[in-house]
Amino acid sequence: MAGVGATTPALQQATHVVPIVFAQGIDPVGAGYIDSLGRPGGNTTSFVQLDYGLAGKWLELLKEVAPQIKHVAMLREPATAAVGQWAVMQTVANSLNIETKPIDIREAAGIERAVSAFAQSPDSGMITAVGAAAYRVFVAHGGLMSYATDIIGQYKRTAGYVDRILRGEKPAEMPVQNPTKYELVINLKSAKAIGLTVSPSLLSRANKVIE
Repeated sequence: MAGVGATTPALQQATHVVPIVFAQGIDPVGAGYIDSLGRPGGNTTSFVQLDYGLAGKWLELLKEVAPQIKHVAMLREPATAAVGQWAVMQTVANSLNIETKPIDIREAAGIERAVSAFAQSPDSGMITAVGAAAYRVFVAHGGLMSYATDIIGQYKRTAGYVDRILRGEKPAEMPVQNPTKYELVINLKSAKAIGLTVSPSLLSRANKVIE
């Protein structure tokens, strides 16, 4: 969660004294930072990283770029709220006739081993949940594709909330909001390296194409 650290006693005490505005909360209700999205309560508010429904869109995009896909793993951090993303992905997977598998990451040393083991399955693909590596920066460094929040825009909106609080508004009464802008980024070099051909229709929908 950008803007908020671990839920230590010191932080919990601080939330009763100092307003806290976060730019990319994963699940602020589930984490206990706020009472509800509509009326946060306490001194914490701002924006969540994504609508959970986006996880279904990730799977649809993966199926579009690689129609032969039959098995998809979600790389996720158990400490985050990837449970909601996983549930949505499973629902969409059923309609696409795709078998899904969670890969929980508890330590960096286990990532390569887990991914390599799953990669042995034929016609397989992988999705990283928000909290792991869902953003365009990872596509720029070799990932195939991302569809995620416009981070810069998210922080600008967060600054607006800070301004409103400084002018006297109460965080408890300021709804936590979903992002309003998402961007699709495709790395054609990565697609070529793994033998995929990205359709012109998908490329036309991309906000950024890396060639």
